[in-house]
Amino acid sequence: MPYPDRFYPVVDSVAWVARLALLGVGTIQLRAKNLNDADALQTVKDALDVIHGTDAKLVVNDYWRAAIEAGAKHLHLGQEDLADADLPAIRAAGLTLGISTHDDAELETALAAEPDYVALGPIFPTTLKSMRFAPQGIAKITEWKKRVGDIPLVAIGGIKLEQAGGIYAAGADSIAVVSDVTQNADPDARVRAWLGLKSEAA
Repeated sequence: MPYPDRFYPVVDSVAWVARLALLGVGTIQLRAKNLNDADALQTVKDALDVIHGTDAKLVVNDYWRAAIEAGAKHLHLGQEDLADADLPAIRAAGLTLGISTHDDAELETALAAEPDYVALGPIFPTTLKSMRFAPQGIAKITEWKKRVGDIPLVAIGGIKLEQAGGIYAAGADSIAVVSDVTQNADPDARVRAWLGLKSEAA
């Protein structure tokens, strides 16, 4: 299976991780904010427990120390987190590394860390968090993909299922989705629709 999968939901709780894993999602990012070290470690351990026996891969956002200690296999860092992270320790632990980017300087910083994938965002306006970067638009995906080459490119930010075809066509290898799943009236049906789209494209 490719990593990350073409459909890549990002959620904020262990309960969401469990729900998505049972639906057959292949790559799930856990992005739980403002946890202390002990809570972060417990949360990562709990998330690894709930995906045990499923095909899901857990990506830990930010908490690289907890990811190492809990025996996670996949990590995602934003630029601020990347600046504070111990990359040799992360690599020595065997963790894959995905990195967020929003502009040219951040892309250069990310590529210097030799990531396993690069995320570009926000593609469209997003209401989930205050962004100091303007929406990138679909054309930026094509430009970014040329620059990263064989490194998988993940598009994120305000993306809905109906826009997925154009985003994949522009060069994205994967689409990270937050509100289109978590704020949907029927999240399970939406996830199945995304997974159906993924299988059609495979």
